[in-house]
Amino acid sequence: MDDDSPQGRWERRTQASLALGSVLFLAAYAVLVLAHGLPSVWRDGCVAVMLAAWGMFAVDYGVRWRLSGEGFRFVRGHWLDTVVLALPLLRPLRVVKLYEAVLRRHGGPRLALYARVIVYAGLSVLLLGFAGALAIYQLEHAAPGATIRTFGDSVWWTCSTLATVGYGDVTPVTFWGRTIAVGLMGCGLALLGAVTGSFSSWLLQVLAREGDERPPGS
Repeated sequence: MDDDSPQGRWERRTQASLALGSVLFLAAYAVLVLAHGLPSVWRDGCVAVMLAAWGMFAVDYGVRWRLSGEGFRFVRGHWLDTVVLALPLLRPLRVVKLYEAVLRRHGGPRLALYARVIVYAGLSVLLLGFAGALAIYQLEHAAPGATIRTFGDSVWWTCSTLATVGYGDVTPVTFWGRTIAVGLMGCGLALLGAVTGSFSSWLLQVLAREGDERPPGS
């Protein structure tokens, strides 16, 4: 059942626009990082889009805080929203939440819990990976002694980091690059654990069901 509180109604009304803002933020950031030699007017436009997206998130956060009536307990209870507001690279994750909202709005069948975990983790990996690759490329490609020189290098490094394999052939050399690396390692471990745990639980249920359905003495 949908939450009919003022905060719940606000969240349902703004979910699609915030997801769109997340996509626009990521697109503007990608153009700003990858389009070398971009005219200043276009660069200013990309920055304006990113600031507008941040403004949408800030207004949404403030309104939900006010409607909740929880005071500072809202910050503790919604720590992920607080982190997303503070860290721009996590804002594209709002797109993941749109899937559930669309299904609820149109009355579509929801995937099983295990399938949803895998779908959400997969989308999160794609969004985090792309945003992380952009950030690492921006920070590293011109740094002295950098091994990440091209966007392809950055994508390769991000994939190996999220997969927690870390070949070590390319690695960040700047402070902020290594800070992002630590965050991606943590996200990779968490997402990999979620998918592995969900798949293991599903497999155990299937095997247990098959055992229950097996005729006695077979």
